[in-house]
Amino acid sequence: MSVNLRSVFAFAKEYHQKKETQRDIQYGTAGFRSHADNLDYVMYRMGVLAALRSRAKASQAIGVMITASHNPEHDNGVKLIDPLGEMLEQRWEKLATDLVNVPDNELEAQVAKICEDEQIDNNEPAKVFVGMDTRYHSPQLSRAVVNGILALKGTVTEFGIVTTPMLHYFVTCTNTQNAYGLPTEEGYMSKLITAFKALRGDSCERGNYRNQLFYDGANGVGSLKMLGFIKKLNGALDVKVFNSNGKINFKCGADFVKTNHRVPEGLPEEALASGRCCSVDGDADRVVYYFTDEEGVFHLLDGDRIATLLAGYLKDLIGQCGVQLEMGLVQTAYANGASTDYIVNQMKIPVSCTRTGVKHLHHKALEYDIGVYFEANGHGTIIYSDKAKHAIQAASGDETRTAEQRKTAAQLLQFVNLTNETVGDAISDMLLVETVLHAKGWNLNDWLASYTDLPNVLEKVYLADRNVITVTDADRVVVSPEGLQDSINEIVLKFPKGRSFVRPSGTEDIVRVYAEADTRANATQLAFEVANLVFDRAGGVGSRPVKME
Repeated sequence: MSVNLRSVFAFAKEYHQKKETQRDIQYGTAGFRSHADNLDYVMYRMGVLAALRSRAKASQAIGVMITASHNPEHDNGVKLIDPLGEMLEQRWEKLATDLVNVPDNELEAQVAKICEDEQIDNNEPAKVFVGMDTRYHSPQLSRAVVNGILALKGTVTEFGIVTTPMLHYFVTCTNTQNAYGLPTEEGYMSKLITAFKALRGDSCERGNYRNQLFYDGANGVGSLKMLGFIKKLNGALDVKVFNSNGKINFKCGADFVKTNHRVPEGLPEEALASGRCCSVDGDADRVVYYFTDEEGVFHLLDGDRIATLLAGYLKDLIGQCGVQLEMGLVQTAYANGASTDYIVNQMKIPVSCTRTGVKHLHHKALEYDIGVYFEANGHGTIIYSDKAKHAIQAASGDETRTAEQRKTAAQLLQFVNLTNETVGDAISDMLLVETVLHAKGWNLNDWLASYTDLPNVLEKVYLADRNVITVTDADRVVVSPEGLQDSINEIVLKFPKGRSFVRPSGTEDIVRVYAEADTRANATQLAFEVANLVFDRAGGVGSRPVKME
C-alpha cells in the first residue's frame, strides 16, 4: 500500500474546499463544533487525521463521532476517540487545530509534517470507526469524514446512527480483542441488560421505589436506542419514552433541564404527579433526574447527586465484602458546594477538583482504585483499575470469606459490568442510578433528602473574543484581565455562602458565570453582578446581562 499525499490535497480542493472567509476554529473540550454549513472541510480533514492517528497507534482502531451533543439542531461537530475509549490525546488536539486551519494549498505539506514529526509510516494499515447522531446533516458530514480516511487508504467501519458512548465502547472492545465486550450494538445492549437484570433480581419494586421511569430522549439518538433497550428489558424497568421525534434538544434534554431548572416540554401529564423523570442529551452521554413535588415545585438531581449516590453505594459494597481499595470522587468547579461538603465530611470519601471537561476528570479518576467522576451537567462515569477488578473477582470466589461477602463481591462485579468505563454514558448511568435506588428502596424524594443543595445560577456573557479571559486553578481563578478576580472576590463577600467563578467557553465567544449562595435570590443577584462585571471588563457585546427570574 502506498499513500500519495498529493491526492489528499487534490481531493480536498475538488470536493471539500475550505473557503478563505471561514474563521479559524479550535479543538475544544469535545472536539470541533459549529454551524453544520461550516464543517464539510473540517470533517474531511478529521478523517485524514483519524487515519494518521491509527497508524501512530500501531494500527489500532480510532473513532470519529459526528455530533454536536446538546447544541441546537443547526449545529454539528466532530471528535476523535483514542484506542481505549479516551478523548483524543491533548497533544494531538493541537495537531487537529493546526490541520483544520491551514489553507487548502498548505494541506499536503501539513499532513507531511505530521507524518514526519510523529514518525508515521503510511504503508501501515489504518482502521477508523465512524458514528453519527440523528441530525439531518450528519450523513452528509459522515461522507466527508469517510472521504478523508479513504484518501489516506484507511479502512472504514461505519456504524451509522449510534450514541457517542456506544462508539467509545466499540473502539475499546475492538482494541482489547473483545475483552471489554463485543463491538456491536447487540453486544453493548446485552452486556448492560444482563448486568442490570442480575442486580435487580426477581423483584422490580422495593420500599418507596416504583418500577416506572419517564425518559426524555431530547429528540435525539438516545430516544431511538432506548426504544430498543425497552424491548430487551422485558419489563425489568418500565420506561416511558417521550421527546423522540421532534427538533433535537429544543426545549428538552439534559442541558435544557439543568440550565433552566424546569421540566422539558413534552413531559406527560402523569409524570407531573411526583413521577420519576430523567433527561439525556442529543448524543446520550449525559443524564439528569428530576421530579415535581405535590406542591408543583421542581427538584433537580444532577451529576453531583448521581456521583454521591453511586459512590455511597460502592463504598458500602466494598466495606461489606472486605476488599481494601482506595476510592475517590472527582468534580469540577461547577459542583455544588453542598455536595462537596457532604462527600468529604459525611461520606468520608476524598474529593479532587479538575478543570471542566470530562477528559480532565477521566485522567484524574485513573489515580484511584475506583474513581467516580461526574460534571454537574450529568456527564460522568466510574473507572475501576485492574487492581480493583482482580481484587473483587478474587473475593467473589474466596472460600475463606463469608457467603455474604462473596455474594456482595459478585454484586460488585455486576456493577462493574453495568458501567461504561470508557466515557460518560447516559443509558449506562441511568441503569446504575436505577439499580441503587432499587437496592435502597428509595424514591427521588428520599434521594434528595441526603443533603440540601446551595441555590445556584449559571449565566452567559457574550464577548467579542472569549480568549481575553484566561483562568487557572481548575477554572476557579481568573488570571486576565488583571484585577477581574479581585473584583469578583469583593462581590462574593457580600453574599452568605457565596461562591462565583467565570470560565470561557471552549467552542463559542461566551463566558459562563457560575454563582451559588444561601438563597436563590442571593445566588441570582450574585450571578447578575458578576456577569455585568465581566461584560464591562472583558469586552461584552450585545445586550447587557439581565437578572434571571
